[in-house]
Amino acid sequence: MLLHHRLLPRLLLSPTTPAATSLLVHRTSLFPTRRILSPCSSALSQVAAAPETVDYSDDEEPQGEVQVQLPLDRLFVPPGASVSAGDAEAVTARVLKGSNIVLGPYARGDANVIAADFVKSSVRPDDCPRDGLPEFALVGRSNVGKSSLLNSLVRRKRLALTSKKPGKTQCINHFKVNDSWYLVDLPGYGYAAAPQEARTNWDEFTRNYFLSRENLVSVFLLVDASIPAKKIDLDYASWLGQNKVPMTLVFTKCDKRKKKKNGGKRPEENVENFQSLIREYFEAAPPWIMTSSVTNQGRDEILLHMSQLRNYWLKH
Repeated sequence: MLLHHRLLPRLLLSPTTPAATSLLVHRTSLFPTRRILSPCSSALSQVAAAPETVDYSDDEEPQGEVQVQLPLDRLFVPPGASVSAGDAEAVTARVLKGSNIVLGPYARGDANVIAADFVKSSVRPDDCPRDGLPEFALVGRSNVGKSSLLNSLVRRKRLALTSKKPGKTQCINHFKVNDSWYLVDLPGYGYAAAPQEARTNWDEFTRNYFLSRENLVSVFLLVDASIPAKKIDLDYASWLGQNKVPMTLVFTKCDKRKKKKNGGKRPEENVENFQSLIREYFEAAPPWIMTSSVTNQGRDEILLHMSQLRNYWLKH
């Protein structure tokens, strides 16, 4: 039986339990026996055979990107793709660099951004464009770098205006890409100067947008990887999961590396910690990507991920 086009991606991210205060768990999972589909893209990066933890001296700051190997049960297998535990080497060769995302047959040659234009701002989901084109929503804490990431994706410095003052985005902003799909910049949450109830409950119209927008392919939840996990980000991820809203975790500011002697953790350590905190609540690992708007790390990987989700959505 053919599933509804929004149902299948949501099933991949269904939470296993309601949110709770104790988050750290150890989990074992059996990987299903499946068969790999045809190869997809030469843009796929090889996964480096690096250990999951890399130690540096107190005075050394690592340069460039750090890649880790992941077990198969922590990879995100996109709709339309399948993998087998007996083909682990082939599977890890298809994982996008700096992520847990396996490339599938729907990642095609339409990932490049040729044109991008601002369309409109809306304060209600009913006011959003009604042309039915697929769209991806960017959301995260205020000052997490949403506008900077959007500008990086489209290679336009000022398509989305950035500001040093958190909370500048107040509307649902639609940007049309290649005249065929949308990037959507949503208001940030967690602005420290806002009342407590406003910081713990994101805007009503944003929630309604998530639950009612039929052409929403996936929410890209931005999390600052330069600092330890924040409860509000964990709560947001849990809410999206409980409401079966398709979600990709985008870890921002991965170029910011703090020295161990100052007590700071490296971005990859914060990413791993965030994953361990939410792992209890998802039947399968949510997709995630490490990014930097300064170095453009993760830009091509995000666009390839969007491509395969979008093409699957259009077909189903």
